[in-house]
Amino acid sequence: MDSSNFGRVFSVFLFFFIAPSLAQKSFRPKALVVPIKKDPSTLQYVTELNQRTPLVPVKLVLDIGGQFLWVDCERNYVSSTYRHARCHSAECSLVGDKGCSSCNSAPRPDCNNNTCSVFPHNTVAHITTIGELTQDVVSVQSTNGFNPGRNVTVPRFLFSCAPTFLLQGLAKGVSGMAGLGRTKISLPSQFASAFSFHRKFAVCLSSSTGVAFFGDGPYAFLLNVDASKFLSYTPLLMNPVSAAGTYSQGERSVEYFIGVKSIRVAEKVVPVNTSLLPIKTKISSVNPYTVLEASIFKAVTEAFVKASAGWNITRVGSVAPFEACFSNENMGSTRLGVSVPAIELVLQNKNTVWSIYGANSMVSVSDKVMCLGFVNGGLNPTTSIVIGGYQLENNLLQFDLATSTLGFSSLLFGRQTSCANFNFTSAF
Repeated sequence: MDSSNFGRVFSVFLFFFIAPSLAQKSFRPKALVVPIKKDPSTLQYVTELNQRTPLVPVKLVLDIGGQFLWVDCERNYVSSTYRHARCHSAECSLVGDKGCSSCNSAPRPDCNNNTCSVFPHNTVAHITTIGELTQDVVSVQSTNGFNPGRNVTVPRFLFSCAPTFLLQGLAKGVSGMAGLGRTKISLPSQFASAFSFHRKFAVCLSSSTGVAFFGDGPYAFLLNVDASKFLSYTPLLMNPVSAAGTYSQGERSVEYFIGVKSIRVAEKVVPVNTSLLPIKTKISSVNPYTVLEASIFKAVTEAFVKASAGWNITRVGSVAPFEACFSNENMGSTRLGVSVPAIELVLQNKNTVWSIYGANSMVSVSDKVMCLGFVNGGLNPTTSIVIGGYQLENNLLQFDLATSTLGFSSLLFGRQTSCANFNFTSAF
C-alpha cells in the first residue's frame, strides 16, 4: 500500500476512535516528547509512558521497527479504564482482523472471550505469542521542541496484552516494548491521529539519556541547537518481505529501510557485492551494534584495518563480539571521537552520505583497546546491513511517514551538542 493510501485509511479509523474522546480538548500540543535511557547491562534503549487508571509509569524497550505497543498484562495490571477490542470490530480492522481469542478462566486484562487477536513479538529474544488487542489510557508530555510541557492524554490508546514470559531477554524492570514501525497502531500513528500531528517522529539515542519526539520539529538541544535544520534526506524503502514473528503471505515489513549504493572507508570505495545492498539496509534500535552480512563484513573490516595501518594505528587481538581491535595509543582525539578512518554509507547519490566517525565506529573495551563496533551477521542473513544502536547514537533521525523519507543529521558532536542535551528539567 502506498503512503498516501495508508494515511487515508488509518486516519479515518483512528480519528473516529481516538480523537473525539480526547480528555484535554482545550489544549492541542505541537508535539510530544519522551526520554530514552540506555540500559548498561543489555544495551537496550528504554523509554517510559504513563498508562492506565490510575496512571502508573510503564518502562518499555524502544523498538524503532516494532509493530505496536505491547505490555505484560498477566502480572499486576490494574486499571479501571481497560477495555478489550471485540472480534470483527473496527479496532480489529486496523490490525487486519487476524482472528478471535477465547479464554477458559475468569475475565482479566489478558484473558477475555470474543477478543481480537494480535501477535506481540519480542524482537530481542525473537519470541512471538498470541495476545489481545486492547485499549487503555496513555499519558505523555507535550513539548514545544525546546522544553517539556504539560501532560496530554489519549484515553483509548490501542495496544496488545501479552503474557509475562514474553519479557525474556528484556532489560530489568520493563513491562513490554514500544513499537514505532509502519503500522496503523504504532505509537507515531496513534499520536498523529489523536492530536492531528504531521505524521513524523524523531529519535535521538544516547549512551545515557536520549529523546524521542512525536510530531514535527523544532528538535532543540542545549545551546539552542535545532537539529532539524541540519538534516539530510533519503527515501525510506518498503521491504516486501515481513520480518514479524507471525505474518501472512505477501505481508510487507513494517520496519524502516534505506538504500545504500556503496560503502567507503577513508574515502575509498569498498568492493562489495552490490546486489546485497538495495532495500536491505535496516535501521534498528534493538541491535546494539551494526550487523553486516559476512562478505560485506570481511570487505569493510579489511579496508578499515588497512587504512588504520596507514594512520599508524596498531591492530591487537580480537575481543568478542568484535573482530577488528586496536591499541588506542596512536589514536588522536577529535570533536567527532577518536581519530580513525571514516566509514561512509553512500545513499541515493554521491552527495547523500551517512558518515560514521570515531564516536560511532569505535567501542572502548579496555583502557588501552578499542574495537570496530561492527559484527559479522554470517551468510544469507535476512538483512544484509542492520545499522545498530551504537552507530545511531547522537545522530538525530526523523521519520516522515507521509512522504516515506528519513532525515538524518550526522553526528551532533560536530554541532557542539548531543542527544543527551534535550532540556527535560524545565517546562514551558
